[in-house]
Amino acid sequence: MNKETPRVGLFVTCLIDLMRPAVAFAAVKLLEDAGCTVEVPVQTCCGQPAYNSGDRATTRAIAEQVVAAFEPYDYVVAPSGSCAGTLKTHYPELFAGDAAWMPRVEAFCAKTYELVSFLVDVRQVSKVDAAFDGTVTYHDSCSGLRELGIQAQPRKLLASVRGLALKEMHDADVCCGFGGTFCVKYPDISNTIVTKKAEHIAATGAQTLLAGDMGCLMNMAGKLQRLGKPVQARHIAEVLAGMADRPAIGEP
Repeated sequence: MNKETPRVGLFVTCLIDLMRPAVAFAAVKLLEDAGCTVEVPVQTCCGQPAYNSGDRATTRAIAEQVVAAFEPYDYVVAPSGSCAGTLKTHYPELFAGDAAWMPRVEAFCAKTYELVSFLVDVRQVSKVDAAFDGTVTYHDSCSGLRELGIQAQPRKLLASVRGLALKEMHDADVCCGFGGTFCVKYPDISNTIVTKKAEHIAATGAQTLLAGDMGCLMNMAGKLQRLGKPVQARHIAEVLAGMADRPAIGEP
C-alpha cells in the first residue's frame, strides 16, 4: 500500500448511481483533495436488499463479485453508511467456515470505510475548503451510527465549512423509517416514524437537511415535501465538497 497516495476504489452505490450521481463526483473530489487516487471499478449492488430479505444465497453471489472487483485497491470507500455497513460488517457472516474465501473477505472488510469516516479517521482530514450559506441539521443514519460508529466525524468536517451553521434536531440519532425493505414491508410504521422525524427536522428552523445515506435522504425529503415543509435535503458530501449548487434531492 502506498500510504502517501493510496489507491481508493469508490463503491458508488445503487441509489447514488441511479438517483444522485453528483454525490459520487463530490466523493471523488473529497478523496482526491485528501491525497488519494480514485478509481471506479465495474461493480454491482452491495447485496443489502437481498440480505435484508433473507436471501443469503443471492447476497453471497453478489458479495463474491464485489470482493473480487475491489481486491486491487488499498481501500474501498462508499458514500453510504448502510452500504458500507453491509460490506464491512455483514459480508463475514456469508462466508463463515469457507477457508478459501474467508481470508479474502476479511482483507476486504479491513480496508472498507464509509466516506466521511475514511476522511477523518484514516486520512486525518480535519477541515475542508468549502462554503455553504445557511443553517443545516444532520440526521445520523442507523447503519452508519450503529454499525460503523459514525457520529462525530461528519460534525467535525461540517464545523469547518465557511458560512454553515449546524442546528441539531431532537432525536437526531433515531431512525427515519426507511430501513431499506422495512419501508416496503411495514409502510404504516415507516410513515409514522418519518412523520415524526420530519417534524423534528422542521422544528430546528434549518433550511437544509444533511445525511450520509441516499435512502434516508429520499425518504425524509419526500415526507417533508408532502407535509409542505420548506427544507431542502442534500447528501453531506455535496456540501463538504463545495458542490451544493444543484437542485436538492427530490426537486426538479
